[in-house]
Order: sequence, then C-alpha cells, then structure tokens
Amino acid sequence: MNGTNISNTILDRLADELGALTPEARKAATYVLENPQDVGVSTVREIAKAAQVKPNTVMRMARQVGFEGYDDFREPFRDEIRRGTVSFPDRVRWLQSIRAHGELGGLYADMVGAMLSNIEDTFGKISEIDLKAAAEDIWASRQVFTLGVGVNNANARNFTYLASTGMKQFHMIPKAGSTPVDDLAWADEQDILIAITCKPYRSEVVEAVKVAREQGVKIIGISDSPASPVIVGSDHGFVVSSDTPQFFPSSVSTISLLETLLSFVIASASDEIPERVERFHARRHQLGIYEDME
Repeated sequence: MNGTNISNTILDRLADELGALTPEARKAATYVLENPQDVGVSTVREIAKAAQVKPNTVMRMARQVGFEGYDDFREPFRDEIRRGTVSFPDRVRWLQSIRAHGELGGLYADMVGAMLSNIEDTFGKISEIDLKAAAEDIWASRQVFTLGVGVNNANARNFTYLASTGMKQFHMIPKAGSTPVDDLAWADEQDILIAITCKPYRSEVVEAVKVAREQGVKIIGISDSPASPVIVGSDHGFVVSSDTPQFFPSSVSTISLLETLLSFVIASASDEIPERVERFHARRHQLGIYEDME
C-alpha cells in the first residue's frame, strides 16, 4: 500500500506498540503490518482467521493504538482504497506482450513484474525524511559496520565497497575467521550498525543487533517485515519487498535501497567526498586496473 499517511501513522504506531502487546495481539499486529492491503477489504473475523487469533484479539489490538474498535481502525485503510493508487498501463501492456512470446514468456513477465512491484512497494513506504535522517547519522558516526549473511552478504559487501571509494569509516562484517559480535566488541554510541536480514531471520544478525544495541550503537535495520527483530527498536528501520515467483527471495529492492541510502550519505557529506571518489578512480586508471579502450 502506497498510502503515506497510513504507513507513517497507524502502521508506525502499531510497530512501536509491538513490544507492549500480548503474544496473541502481537500475532494480529504482525499480520496487519505485513499485510496492510488486507485491512481495508477484510472484516474483523477475516483478519482474525488470517492471523490465527480470536476476533476479540484484533479488537484489543485496534484499541491499543488509539481506536475505539476495528471499524474505526479499518476506515483509513478503506479511504486509501477509495483514493486509488498509481496506475501503470504502459507497464501492464509491456508485461502482457512479454508473456505472449515463447514458453518462458510467462516466467519472464512474472519475474520482471515482481521486481518492478517490489521497488514500487518499497519506496512507496519510505520518505525522503527517513533516508535523510539515516544518512546524516551515518555521516556523523565514527564507524559504520554493515552486516549481511547468506544472500545479503553480497548486498552488504557491495554497499561497503562503494562507500569505501570515498569514505574510510565503513567496515563489512563478519570479517574472515570472525563473528559479527566479535567484530562489534569495541563499538559504542559513536558507531552505527547497518543490519540486513529477511525471513527466515538469521540468528547471528539478530544477536549482533541485540549486542550492538546494548553497547549503545545506533541501528539501521533493513528487513522484509516491520515486525522483524532488526526493525523493531531500531533507530532507523526500512522495510523492503522481496516477493518473487521463484524459490529465492529477490534482492532488487534491497540493493536499490542501499544505493539510494548511499547517495543520501554522499549528499550529506562534506565537499571533499566527490573529490576523493574521483581520485580513487583516477588512481585505478593510473595503475592499469581499468582497461582503457581508447
């Protein structure tokens, strides 16, 4: 759902209250956070059934965030549906044309459609203000640790590599032969941890976030659910969409978010950073690392 008012008020309020809810109410809240598009078109019983809780639990969840009942809670979501969302008719026609060609055309169209939808959905939930605040904290920090394992190891490593072409304070963890918590041993309130994990959440990332938070480190959490353990309680949380018709999660929106975040860091940085990036690449040309085709 691209409703900025909803995502920045009701859903944020619900995420903030997550830790104070009973286990059953937390199940209902997590379902709503992960499926906000269902709220406007579902009854309290339908939401309860989908979340595997009792209808009264959904009612208590709604009251927890300031509504008299579920109907009042649902109304802003219904308004969002009435207003409608952005339409992309040209994109639809393009995907339909892809589907019509060859036996793999359907898969091709499904993959492309999912990737485009993931980016739209991800950035529809993130504001310029959110990115600017995270970028300014990154720039003001002493050290920035980026943590991703599994498929997100490559995403975190790419972000760190790009940032390191102009800045010195970025460190990819875990280092070879180490563990994330060991690499964070001397981190404190002057530092930032960017932690990336999606379902099923990797225990070493969740544990590193817990340890870092205890040490006063600021947390930037990137995950596929507002109920994720690296999002809840973070200083800056960003929810990415990773849907795909295949068995592996998509990294497209995660990579896009990291690239955008880095661009905001550079925009917030001192004037010397663009010059340092230019010097970095000029040196590579001088050393023959790049193949000049002229």
